[in-house]
Amino acid sequence: MTEGLILHRDHLVPLLRWLGRDHRLVGPVANQHGDTLYAEIPDLDRVEIDLDHQPQNSLKHFFFPQRETLASYIVDQDPDTGGRAMSFHPELPPERPTVFFGVRSCDLFAVLYMDTIFLGPRFRDPYYEQRRRGALFISLGCNNPFAHCFCNGTNNGPFLEFGFDLQLTLLDDGRHFFVETGKAGGRRLVNRFSSFFRPATDGERNLQYQAALEARSLFQQLVPVDLACALLRDGTEPETIIAELSRRCQDCGGCAYVCPTCTCFTINDEKQDSESGERVRAWDACTFAGFTRMAGDHNPVDPERQRIRRRFLHKLKSDVARHGRPSCVGCGRCVDICFGGVDIVRFINMVTEAADPEQQS
Repeated sequence: MTEGLILHRDHLVPLLRWLGRDHRLVGPVANQHGDTLYAEIPDLDRVEIDLDHQPQNSLKHFFFPQRETLASYIVDQDPDTGGRAMSFHPELPPERPTVFFGVRSCDLFAVLYMDTIFLGPRFRDPYYEQRRRGALFISLGCNNPFAHCFCNGTNNGPFLEFGFDLQLTLLDDGRHFFVETGKAGGRRLVNRFSSFFRPATDGERNLQYQAALEARSLFQQLVPVDLACALLRDGTEPETIIAELSRRCQDCGGCAYVCPTCTCFTINDEKQDSESGERVRAWDACTFAGFTRMAGDHNPVDPERQRIRRRFLHKLKSDVARHGRPSCVGCGRCVDICFGGVDIVRFINMVTEAADPEQQS
């Protein structure tokens, strides 16, 4: 990383205008209903960029859409034999160089996690890879973590040390961003638009360091993620806790849909007419009763007692064993959306409290 640059806040939109000439722009936008969402921005003059609130969605659907056509198929008939056969024709998405700006640390880290799933050493998903190619990330460190955030517990925030092209920190004066360059794309961006930046002074570098340090003390909740992972790794499965939370789960799938790292999907062939159709991939959720339902309507998983087992143990146990860290990034969205209180923070707290003798006395 460089020693640090300064971008005046008033110069952010002009810089984005230049970037928008040859890139698609995606950033946090406040809509007419007062919601903040990551959205494509075709015209910077017609949107309200919101860098003060957490987007309710993540970047997941830009790389892994909720529903996408993988291929079209045609039923061909051999004129000689009369036999019929299906031919499939892949439909890859267009490659669109995109600048994602105002990206929170948890959301960028979630994209890096999805890379391990879709761009692994044994298999590379061509649809994800096509959307991922040419992406530039301008992340925004969280000076004031949001109410349900706990990225400090998952060790990926509130500021990042890698993965970004540029990382912005809003300084105390509210008028300047401290800019760190990470990957080569960020260095090229700074060199290309050098007139927007100036070197940071020693005082401004100290302000950035202080902001990053203070942010770690401003979390409203301390979630013992590492302890829960260790307990799940070394102990017996918390069947009573899983059963209690499973009974409260309403099977809505909201947690999986807002989660930036849930990547379960299902594939269906959808008939358009007697001669053609589409093969479609769509998000799925391991909490759905139909996720494990088999032919003959048999379900080997008891939804009353084990509905949420796969979700929590996958994130806090299986992925730790496979990747060396949990796949939860501490964004807190599942806490916000779950009306049954069946979120990962509650599960972590229940697991750690059950293992604490002082909590049981």
